[in-house]
Amino acid sequence: MKIEALFSSFSKKKIAVIGDIMLDRYIFGHVSRISPEYPVPVVDVSHETQRLGGAANVAVNIRAMGANTLLFGISGTDDNKEALSGLMKSHGLGTEHLFGDPERPTTCKTRILSQNHHIARIDYESRQDASQQAVSFIREHLESAIGSLDAIVLQDYNKGTLTDDLIRNTLKTASEHGVPVLVDPKEKSFFSYTGCTVFKPNLSEIAASLGMTLANNDDAVEKACMALQSKLACRDLVVTRSEKGMTVCNDRFTHIPASSLEVADVSGAGDTVIGILSLGVAAGLDIETSAKIANLAAATVCQEVGAVPVNPDKLIKACRNYFQG
Repeated sequence: MKIEALFSSFSKKKIAVIGDIMLDRYIFGHVSRISPEYPVPVVDVSHETQRLGGAANVAVNIRAMGANTLLFGISGTDDNKEALSGLMKSHGLGTEHLFGDPERPTTCKTRILSQNHHIARIDYESRQDASQQAVSFIREHLESAIGSLDAIVLQDYNKGTLTDDLIRNTLKTASEHGVPVLVDPKEKSFFSYTGCTVFKPNLSEIAASLGMTLANNDDAVEKACMALQSKLACRDLVVTRSEKGMTVCNDRFTHIPASSLEVADVSGAGDTVIGILSLGVAAGLDIETSAKIANLAAATVCQEVGAVPVNPDKLIKACRNYFQG
């Protein structure tokens, strides 16, 4: 496999990401004392930063690899929307497919960290299903773009963007145009994605949705995959298994060990995986090779604190060592 040529081909692809868009805010500081008012730590703030999260982080990862990326979703009409829009533009993502709903807050997760350890998280969000107006907006914008797309990612965080109506219509539209659909699911709409191309749950999501206790060993995962694939009728299953890596299920099973790179923070690793998988599928790679590259990409972002996009140079180096070393 010519890695440089493959990565160069990614820049010719156009990927749509539809799902729950978030603003991630990080407050970094140091804890040296307990509050005299309540027995809680006092964080002396050193600096703050803002990043794109959720479906927006998927889009950032795809865009970082050079692909043309369209991001579809919902925000509020508050100050956090302005911050979100500014970050999107700074990453080369347009805001024309972002529906501003005055009845909802922009989803914002504020994480407080001391010496790179998470102390607390503050969430501003709505989990209500998107309004019919928002769903219609996304559907119309997707239908206008569908003819130029190489793949679609549906990124679900149970925040209401991916309603059953939007899921059903997206799968139908994609099927009519021969566009592959990759899904990163959550429990609420887990079985609404029947007929998708690639379905990427993690182990706990499978266990919860099948109503079973699931051990993290190959035999148990294979049995769960067969049960899940019979329900979903998807082409490929890619199951992320934390320290055990990944399992790919189609007409066979492929178990991919986790990378041995040092882990600082797993935040956003799943977003990176689905983003890289979408590029591999769009480029015509087999799912096993795509999953191996996605596994390496996740390992590189786990070396950083907070959700960060994949670094193409680091990923190329990791791929050289893995495939050619």
